[in-house]
Amino acid sequence: MSRLRHAMTVGEQDLLESLIYKTQTLQGEHILIERGDFCDFSTMLIEGYMLRTIRDGDDEQIVGLQVPGDFVDMHAFALKRLDHDLVVIGEANVGYVRHEDLKRVLQDQPHLARLFWFSTLLDASIHREWIMKSNQLRAAGRVAHLLTEIWYRLRMVGLGNSKGFDTPLTQIHLANICGMSTIHMSRSLRDLREGGAAEFNRGRITILDGDKLIALGKFDPAYLYGEGGLEVGDALNIDASESLPLS
Repeated sequence: MSRLRHAMTVGEQDLLESLIYKTQTLQGEHILIERGDFCDFSTMLIEGYMLRTIRDGDDEQIVGLQVPGDFVDMHAFALKRLDHDLVVIGEANVGYVRHEDLKRVLQDQPHLARLFWFSTLLDASIHREWIMKSNQLRAAGRVAHLLTEIWYRLRMVGLGNSKGFDTPLTQIHLANICGMSTIHMSRSLRDLREGGAAEFNRGRITILDGDKLIALGKFDPAYLYGEGGLEVGDALNIDASESLPLS
């Protein structure tokens, strides 16, 4: 929810923080919530990265990536059980919000509820873009698009900078997300480096030429609703009809 703080009142920001009843720092790669687990809470990613994965026997496919500030599993509020796993990678700090408290907010705070659902619907927009780019782009282009997306998403929440960013992602993770073998991923990263667009080294993404990277990935940030034709701007700011006393 970090990227929507500009649309929140001070009272809403305080209420959101008060909803987190427990925080936990996690290390390494492990499943936080497994497919089919009953959930009576949802998770806020405060620091670090998380993956959405689907397992089929010995195969595992990464179908989503969460960055700091994301309300990771609002889906669980409505569904109670997820159809995928939530996996922590590297070091992460997560906060937990009880569904009974979310229910109260959704009933009593329509504006904050709208911001919650914006976060969830944004996940769906990103997923649709991944599907389109996987069919539209060749290997190096898919990698360029993924790196640019992460770069943009981090900068939208005040992380990363024009020179790059650090992640716990490995070449194996990147290959899985982009639907290619690790050999093809290695070649694609080499092409990006030799082409002067970006370099990947032990999780560090160095942006050598942002314009080149954007062009290679045919990246249009509109689907992130931060700029471009779908820019939200002040459209999510509170109005009188949504203003209720904070309890």
